Amino acid sequence: MTTSPSQPPSPDTSPTPPRPLRPLRPSAPGERDRPDGRGRTGLDTVGRDLEGNPDVVVRDVEVTSDGWHVLRRTTFDVRGRDGTWTTQQRETYDRGNGATILLVDPARDTVLLTRQFRFPAYVNDHPDGMLVEAAAGLLDEDDPETAIRREASEELGVEVGALTHVFDAYMSPGSVTERVHFYAAEYSPADRTSAGGGVADEGEEIEVLELPFAEALAMVDDGRIVDGKTIMMLQWAALRRLTTGGLG
Repeated sequence: MTTSPSQPPSPDTSPTPPRPLRPLRPSAPGERDRPDGRGRTGLDTVGRDLEGNPDVVVRDVEVTSDGWHVLRRTTFDVRGRDGTWTTQQRETYDRGNGATILLVDPARDTVLLTRQFRFPAYVNDHPDGMLVEAAAGLLDEDDPETAIRREASEELGVEVGALTHVFDAYMSPGSVTERVHFYAAEYSPADRTSAGGGVADEGEEIEVLELPFAEALAMVDDGRIVDGKTIMMLQWAALRRLTTGGLG
């Protein structure tokens, strides 16, 4: 008697059912409305209403530190490619979003940068903590263009004219929520209306550096410039010069 070989079972193509929902832990009484040291409220609500990714369900948000910036621990369920749900926790550091700008004088082929002390770099093996950077700052309550004009005026003493928006980037997406808006602009000596140097009342002591563009690139190569946003902007400008001959 001849028997036909057994056939493998057909793959299950039915959609994976969603994970049963567990109730989101509500905030403690008064937690959302209690202001922190800077007068902020609702710090534990950030992220609770996210719905853009159906494979991620936020379960809980805890504020673990609310000093100048905010540290949160978020518990969420995530569905993998095989349909399996797992529960994870991540800490996120929320310092707000920022903006940065590279100022270039095409007539003299120079750039304006800053040098200032950065303790986080100093404590992590930088020799003296004095970093050379493109001007930058947090948006606070301003839109990105207004914020970067403010920072260019305060740090570099330059009243910026036409701006070129280069790109936006998450600089450390594994733990820091900040999104940085990158800009470039041309300047001339006539645009330098003050000495710059930052805001003394905010503890800023910033040195303004005007450097030949070629020297700034060399400083990236030899390690004198190690700030990520500045390296990105200088390399973008070098590529743009090769392809278009300018910043536009």
